[in-house]
Amino acid sequence: MSMFAVWMRRFSTFCYLALALAGLGAFVSAGFFFIALRDLPRVPDPLGRIIETPPTEIFASSGERLMIIGGREVVPLNRISPEFIQAVIATEDHRFWEHHGLDKLRTLKALWVTLFEPGKIQGASTITQQLAKNLFFSYRRTYMRKFRELMVALQIETQYSKREILEAYLNQIPFGVGAYGIEQAARSFFDKPALELNLAEASLLAGLPKSPTRYNPYRHFGRAQKRQQLVLARMVAVGYITTEKAEAAAQTKLQLAPLAAGTPRGSYFLDLVLNDLEERYGPEVVYHGGLKVSTTLDPQQQAWAIESLKSGLAKLDQLLGITAADDAGATPSSSHPQGALVAVECTSGAVKAMVGGRDYSETEFNRAVENNRLPGSGFKPFLYYAAFEKLKLMPTSVFVDKPVTIPVVGAPDWRPRNFGREYEGPMILKQALMKSVNAVAAQLVERVGPEAVIDVARRSGITSQLSPVYSLALGTSGASPLEMAAAFSTYATGGVQHKPFWIRRVEDPLGRVLEEHIVRGQRSLDASIVYQVVDMMRGVLTSGTGRVIRRLGFDLPAAGKTGTTDDYHDAWFTGFTPTLSVSVWVGYDRGISMRDVNGVGITGGRGAAPIWADFMIKATSGEPAREFVVPSDVHFVIVDPINGAIAGPWVQNKVKVALRAGQTASDVPVQHTETVTDRSAAEIMDEATLQKGDEPGTQTVGQPFVESADKSAIKEEELPPEKID
Repeated sequence: MSMFAVWMRRFSTFCYLALALAGLGAFVSAGFFFIALRDLPRVPDPLGRIIETPPTEIFASSGERLMIIGGREVVPLNRISPEFIQAVIATEDHRFWEHHGLDKLRTLKALWVTLFEPGKIQGASTITQQLAKNLFFSYRRTYMRKFRELMVALQIETQYSKREILEAYLNQIPFGVGAYGIEQAARSFFDKPALELNLAEASLLAGLPKSPTRYNPYRHFGRAQKRQQLVLARMVAVGYITTEKAEAAAQTKLQLAPLAAGTPRGSYFLDLVLNDLEERYGPEVVYHGGLKVSTTLDPQQQAWAIESLKSGLAKLDQLLGITAADDAGATPSSSHPQGALVAVECTSGAVKAMVGGRDYSETEFNRAVENNRLPGSGFKPFLYYAAFEKLKLMPTSVFVDKPVTIPVVGAPDWRPRNFGREYEGPMILKQALMKSVNAVAAQLVERVGPEAVIDVARRSGITSQLSPVYSLALGTSGASPLEMAAAFSTYATGGVQHKPFWIRRVEDPLGRVLEEHIVRGQRSLDASIVYQVVDMMRGVLTSGTGRVIRRLGFDLPAAGKTGTTDDYHDAWFTGFTPTLSVSVWVGYDRGISMRDVNGVGITGGRGAAPIWADFMIKATSGEPAREFVVPSDVHFVIVDPINGAIAGPWVQNKVKVALRAGQTASDVPVQHTETVTDRSAAEIMDEATLQKGDEPGTQTVGQPFVESADKSAIKEEELPPEKID
């Protein structure tokens, strides 16, 4: 066979194959097309009816409605400021007047960015496509839905004029603070009709629909201004205005109108819910999609949380000597200490109450979630669990409370400080945690390593960045109150972790479930070791740094830990019962030292624990006493707090400890003639530069475990040992 014949045969085969593939492609495309057209929603007539969607409603766990989002005031296009119309078109769809529902160039660019720039996803929806989304009640972002939106957009472009499309769109945009459509937005933000908006006002409003919560000018004015500048730049690029006009508008001082009474301002908890919903479904669905959202919030607990935090901060003001005269020329949010409280249901992870600041109307910054402050000695339970698990230590293991110097490779030696000038010598680990002794914690972290502490913290539920430095054990990496409450709840459940959540169920306007949270716990910690740590933390409340809890009248079984950071910048108390875990933080936003009128620092026991106790007394009122579940391999003994031996009749301040199977206390008790060990002259000299740390546990430190230096210190008042009657 000639070469020509071979090539002709190959060419024929290739042509047949190409035709077959083309036919298959056409068949698949036709099938996809007809499937997409099936049950395609009909475009309403007139087009204005497209925005007649039911309001989005948010409910508490009790069924009480917390917020309703919806309702619009429709105005014709000739009653809308031309500057606003131009600003929206320049920002959202600058080829709006040219395309027929699909911007081909923008679509190709978005496809290129999405495919060839990892980590970036660029949208290409036109104004018509965004309007078409109102007809779809399945909010899953699928290719099929996008294709069907395009089909509807093309249908809209065929049936209606550009002016009718634009008018419908501008009357359905969500702007936040309960405003839907440009007329409501103009009156809500600037107390004027949409027709009277100037360029500065129009460009600010045109930037809000991208994320009404994120760019809310009442909360984030600086952020809203940056978005406004982007809108003005787009208007210049498109040719609607000159650079000079853009600069003048950017320099114009905007005066926002006070929010009218009854305006749905939300709360710290609702802000969290709305932000989460926006990330999942997008603003257009959240604000005019008619969703029914069930949350985990308990309205009664929320009211108690607000009340307890407010009254606790008022008492803290008195301790600090803050009076009304101190508010002159300053906002309360800057002249007064702030606070946060989070309550998490231990058996599910449901957030039952959340307060992110002194007053939501003054500052909407959510310190319960967004504010990672140093937890101080509140981090020590993770250290003790790591020591028990990795080093096989137990609550009766004896360590010596003494000045400690720990070498750090490539950095100055670390000399963690205690709170007082005295060191108590040998003590069991339960006593060391109850009294929050920093010197003992430093010895533990040197032996177990920071990485082991980080591992336990992660398994407990801490998600913030943690630095692998020795001082981590004393709480020198930030965490939020939400994280601390969730992490401690893992100990309340015997080592079963439940991730915190606040949205239980979301339905569309037709009642179809879009998502529902199914409670699933995962065992992440050993139950027996967890119980040993919990038993030690119970001692914090009975005879340790948190004993004020019992003095204030809270008497249910509970455990917890105080925390205080260097120079009293932060004060914490995080504690739990078998059913509810609560974390309280107080401090200044700018890290100012908290000291009372006598110059005495405010510790976690003085600043945060009373708030915790007040809330818990209300939240658990009428509940029966529920004990923590004791694992079958755990037994109890009463020991000498100094040497860990079984306590003889002469021993004072006996301590009850929990031991696991195979662990025993010495049965040869030793009678003590003195309770403080002798110290060398060198130790006494070192003591002049070291202090005793009772509560929080940060140190002035030297440096990191690996590279960076860590210089913070945690402190707490000294307390007596637990007593056994």
